[in-house]
Amino acid sequence: MSLQTDDRGVGGGDGVSTGSDALGDAFYPLYRRLFDEDSEFVSDVETKLAQARMTDTVELYLSRALGIGVISGFALWLLGMVLGWGLFATGLIHVEHIIGIPVGNPTVLEIIELLRIPTLITVTGLVFGTIGFVLGFGSLVAIPYSRVSNRKREINMLLTDSVSFMYALSVGGLNQLEIIEAMAEADDTYGEVSKEFQSIVKETEYFGVDYRTAIRKQAIETPSNELSQFLTDMLSIVNSGGDMQSFLEDKKEKHMRTAKQEQELTLETLELFGEMYMTLSLFPLLLIIIMVVMQMIPQAEVADNLLYMTVYALIPLIGVAFIVLVSTVKHDEPGDGYLTMSGTGRRVQDPRDQGVLNLGLVNQFAGERNIFDRIKNREGAHETMNVLRQPHVFFRDNPLYTLALTVPASLAVVAAAVVNGSAPLSWTGLLSNPIWGTFIYVYAPLYIIAIPLAIFREWNVRHRTAVVNQLSEDLRKLSSSNDTGLTLLESLKTVSDTTSGKLAREFELMHTKVNYGMSLKESLIEFNNKYHIPRLARTTRLITEAQEASNQISDVLRTAAQASENHDDLERERKSRTRMQVVIIIMTFMTVLAVIAILKTQFIDTMAGLGTGGATSGAEAGDELADADLSENIDVDMLSVLFFHAITLQGIISGFICGYIRDADILSGLKYVIALATIALIGWTMVA
Repeated sequence: MSLQTDDRGVGGGDGVSTGSDALGDAFYPLYRRLFDEDSEFVSDVETKLAQARMTDTVELYLSRALGIGVISGFALWLLGMVLGWGLFATGLIHVEHIIGIPVGNPTVLEIIELLRIPTLITVTGLVFGTIGFVLGFGSLVAIPYSRVSNRKREINMLLTDSVSFMYALSVGGLNQLEIIEAMAEADDTYGEVSKEFQSIVKETEYFGVDYRTAIRKQAIETPSNELSQFLTDMLSIVNSGGDMQSFLEDKKEKHMRTAKQEQELTLETLELFGEMYMTLSLFPLLLIIIMVVMQMIPQAEVADNLLYMTVYALIPLIGVAFIVLVSTVKHDEPGDGYLTMSGTGRRVQDPRDQGVLNLGLVNQFAGERNIFDRIKNREGAHETMNVLRQPHVFFRDNPLYTLALTVPASLAVVAAAVVNGSAPLSWTGLLSNPIWGTFIYVYAPLYIIAIPLAIFREWNVRHRTAVVNQLSEDLRKLSSSNDTGLTLLESLKTVSDTTSGKLAREFELMHTKVNYGMSLKESLIEFNNKYHIPRLARTTRLITEAQEASNQISDVLRTAAQASENHDDLERERKSRTRMQVVIIIMTFMTVLAVIAILKTQFIDTMAGLGTGGATSGAEAGDELADADLSENIDVDMLSVLFFHAITLQGIISGFICGYIRDADILSGLKYVIALATIALIGWTMVA
């Protein structure tokens, strides 16, 4: 098999240390002995390496994987031998029979007895060694498969917007090659789709391949079947000399319909998961009820550890497992929303290069001259004063930095409560005062940390997303204004004068910047980076590319408006459907809270009351069951604490799940966590 070369990835296996090349060379003879060069497995790994944009040859990569597998297998083999010797040779575990078959011959029996312990030790070592080799070899081989899966997912998610982008460029007058080149340069917006087109451009520029052959080759190598089909169809249009604009328009409509169908499938799957969670989250409750009832039976012995494991292990594990399950279906929007200024030497103002956290361009020159050091100090002092004057703005733009204040504050509150003796320091103390102790150790830190973070995060999200609330409508207005003969800059001014809202104010600000000497493209990119929303970035990229070719881009703006309206429709459908999932999860939590409250007040407390007068009542009634004190095994205080902690954990986990289902963001669930935890606290305070 010929060595694979690919200029598209990064060196050293794209994440695998180049220092392990020596390991691959050392185990190359073993690779030659174990694998046939024409085998299906080797061919499949080679294909995945190319699709994952990893530059290693399949021979070197599999040789390295064999080396890591042998090393890890040898390490675990030694561990297994030592463990086997410790378990069997020392007599820690006695094995009476090793084959389970009667042996009549004393000599054979003697040999079996002699070889029993060494055999057990050897088998343990072999099992551990096999596990180690499979883990080492399999984990490295799985890397390209995992990366291909991630790339395929991102390509499929961005393909609809990418086709709309190419269609808009064709409407704007660009030819086939210019569209491909523009798509290749838009990697900050279209991510992995753009990288696929970069491969086509590199093939034609650096290797002298005609772009038809390059498109055909990329259609074969891309991990996405959707993109492969698109490139194949594009190639047929190119070869036949067909109308590229009509082709892209048809593909745009097709992929928009496909996006709606895929979202419908995703939402139906989430509804199924919601029903599953409603069932699974009630399982710990049923288990608790069964164990409490069994504790009342004198002959039944139920360890308290089972209750502890149910509350402190099973409930969190079910929640974490459900979030992982949802994450396999629901994905956040790819891209960070930032655009770069390509083709010029000018630097676009970027929020990531501003503020006290990053002093920007001066950092690159500090240390070379004293004047740059003084500028850096002055800039640092200036930005620090800005933060002190407006700390709320700083935390709005950087919500996670509230943790720098709230985490020490929560630790200080807990430490102060411990020092002055108001917080219980033992489990017995917590049993005597469960609500206050739980409040100090759980609720106080939760409120101190989560409330500011939730407030500033929601403010950040609403501040940034407010600019896209009227995006579709304002794009339509821009298109209409541009259609009358106004330039794009004049259209921005016209729309800003006749429209209200944050986006209109940004249009006016862009118009002012251009009048003061900034280019329109630079002002558009600076506006986008201020809000860094992936959806807005794709629209801005489309407008910046089109306006460089012509000022009359009304058709392009209409296409952008249509893509934005399609996104709005999908977003409304998603919010409507996920709202029902959130309601189901909240109602499940309320059900658990109500059942546990009833169990505490109507069952546990009642049985505990019967414990004092049960014998007398039984004697008077002559009932044999009443003579037995069913409550003698019940620790009411312990059960009360466990019930309270169970609903608290259920509320916190349900809140995070609600946020993840709603927005594909764990932090989005903080507001639900605060609300449900507060309901649990107030509800149990009334119950107790």
